[in-house]
Order: sequence, then C-alpha cells, then structure tokens
Amino acid sequence: MSRDVSPIHSWPGSYYISNDKRWENGTLSLTKTTVRFTSDQTKESLASFRLSNIMQIKMESSSFIFSTLTVLEQGNVKHWFGSLKPNRVVVYNVLEHFWRERLLSPSSEIQGAESHSTKGRELINLVAGAQRRLEDTGMVLHNQGEQFDSMMQGLDKIESDLGVADKFLSQLESPSWWPFGKAPWKMQQEAKAEDAARASAAAAAGSGSGRNKVITSIPALVSSGGESDLKPGCLLVLVSSLEVRDTNCQLLHRFDRNEVDDIRVHNPYEISVRQRFIGKPDIGYRLLSAKMPEALLVLEMQYKKKVEYTSEFTAFKTTPAASPCGAEGSIWSEGLQQRCQDTEVPVEVPAGELSQLQVHVLQPAVSQAEAQELRQMLMQLKNLALEAETELERQDDVLATVGSSTDRATMHMDKQTCRMKRLL
Repeated sequence: MSRDVSPIHSWPGSYYISNDKRWENGTLSLTKTTVRFTSDQTKESLASFRLSNIMQIKMESSSFIFSTLTVLEQGNVKHWFGSLKPNRVVVYNVLEHFWRERLLSPSSEIQGAESHSTKGRELINLVAGAQRRLEDTGMVLHNQGEQFDSMMQGLDKIESDLGVADKFLSQLESPSWWPFGKAPWKMQQEAKAEDAARASAAAAAGSGSGRNKVITSIPALVSSGGESDLKPGCLLVLVSSLEVRDTNCQLLHRFDRNEVDDIRVHNPYEISVRQRFIGKPDIGYRLLSAKMPEALLVLEMQYKKKVEYTSEFTAFKTTPAASPCGAEGSIWSEGLQQRCQDTEVPVEVPAGELSQLQVHVLQPAVSQAEAQELRQMLMQLKNLALEAETELERQDDVLATVGSSTDRATMHMDKQTCRMKRLL
C-alpha cells in the first residue's frame, strides 16, 4: 500500500515465514480494505494483502498442536497466524465479518452510474428542501405537543381539586355519627370511579405502538465483556430504544432511549453503549461493524449529546475532510480514499476505447461524496419522518385522554354540584 491508514483493529501474535521456516512475533492489523502483519523486531511488513483478494479464512492447527488462523489469498498463497491475543476466535470473527461485508458491497458497485454530477447536486438540493420543510413541521409538532402537555397538567390539577372536593363532600354526607357506614350513593360513585380508572389504564397500555419501529439494522460483532468476547450479532436502532441481538436474532439487551447514558465512538466502525447504575455494575456492550457509519448517522441525531468521540477516533482520522457531511465527513472521506485506492487506473488506453473515455470525461457520474451526502440526508429524512409519526401518534393519544378527562371532570363537577345542592 502506498498510503498508510489507521487500523480498525490490531492484535499481537506471530506469523509463519515459510522461506525461513520460523515464526516471527509482531502485530496483525486490519483496515477497511487490507490485512497486514508487521514485525515487532524490524518494524517491516511481513504480509500485506487486500480483503478482496482473500479466498478463505479458517481456524486450523499447526503440527496438530498449536491453534492457528489461516488466510488463503489469490494465487494459492496461504498465510499462517498464531499466538493471537485475546484469542483466535475473536480475530476470526472480526476478519470474517469485514471480509464478508467487503464481498457483499464491493467498491465497484458505484461504478457505471449514468446520472451526471449536476443531477446529483439537483437531487441534493431537492432533498435539502424537503428536509427543511420536515424540520419546520417537526418544530410545529413539538410546540403543539408542549401545549397538549400543559393541557394535561391543567386537567390533572382539576382532577386533583375535584378529588379534594369529593373527599370533603363525602365527610359532609356521612359524618362520624352516621350509624350505617357509607351512604348508598357514595358506594355507587366509588364503583364508577374504579371502572373509569381501569378504562384509562387499558387505553394507556395500548398506546405507543409507533415507538417500536426500526429505523436501521446492521450486522455487528457484539461483546458485553470488552474486546475479548466479540461474537456475531446485530444492532437495531428503534425510535424509542437500541436493541442488541445475537446471530439468531435473540434479544441480548434493550437500551431504552432514556436509559442510554453514553455512546462512545472508538473509530468509525466501533462503538460502546453504556447504561449506568448506582449500587450495581453498569451494563455495557461493545459493537464492531463494517456498516457502523450508517448507524452513526442515526445515533448522532437521536442521542446527540450522549455521543462521545474518543481520542482513539481522533487518532484514526487521517486527513480533514471538506465534505458537507459535517463532523462525520472524515468517515466518508476515508471511505472515498480507500475506494480510490482499490480502483486500478490503466496506464495506457487502447485506441478503440479513446472515444468512450472522452464521453466518460464529458459526462461524469455522480461523485462518491454526493452519493454519501444523499445517503446521509435520506437517513435523516427517514429518522425525522419516523419521529414526526411517533409524535403524531402520541398527540392523538393525548387528545383522546384530554377528551375523556374533560368529560370525566365535567361529569364529576355536575355530580358534585347536585350533591352540594342536596346538602343545602
């Protein structure tokens, strides 16, 4: 590789040099596109190959004794890695995950686009306009929701005052000298109040269905005990929570939105989520995924101040980006650099293909930066739309509660007026 980039993960271990028939201690490192082993003694690269050139990754034994990890490269070149820490299973899971994602989404998939870069910019402007309108709508919905909440607080105060009035009226209707316990009309009123309370509880239990909608889901390597126990799984980002699941889609843990204390970003492909407790251990999960940049777009919008970029992330960034993607521009710029490194540019162009090359230059495709910007904006639009839908459903429930509470308060006020008239 002509240009070095920061590794996503590194592990100490040893590499078998077949020419000298010996093992050399060093560090096995993984970037977005390559695997490299560097010697601790000479600081030289003993092995370096691209993920796209890997044919097979296996866990084998050397001389039927030592457990090793083997990687078969194109050209039938086999690399042996041993004494890997924390263990070879973790290293296998990480390498296999990024290799599989590399095969499923090769860098060549963006080639051959027929739309012009100017068309891409027009699309970005259209999406930006839609995003601004949706943000304005979200602000209106937010203000409307605050008004509904204040209405509910006022109704709660009215119900509290009516409860106090009911208590005083009950004392007047059945004084301490009354020999027969509760008055018959009071027993009927208490029974009706219990029925109304049960009905309101059932209505509250049926609300909130929109909060369980999935915004995005990515395959990931999951660990609850640090880096030594990474296993295949997935991360689901919902409107109201984060769900960590295993490879069989069984739920490992659900972080409700208000229970997430911090999300630490170690590099564009690795994060850790933590929930703090007082008097007992915290709950935390570490997640590593080749598609983590997609989830980070949503996590930044949903959890905002809870997302923390560590010093590891700062060291991972190679060059500042001029992309309009904001703080995450470095993620996309790094991906663009790596994709450019994977593209082989021919030194000579055959004469028959010169006209096609000229047409391609005159009609450039949508750039990678524009495609990534559109992807980010569409993810934001999806998130905003789901948030707006959830807020509308919540306001519908609040309106129904306001209507029933108003009717109940009116009924109680009429009854208490009749009771006061009867006492007078």
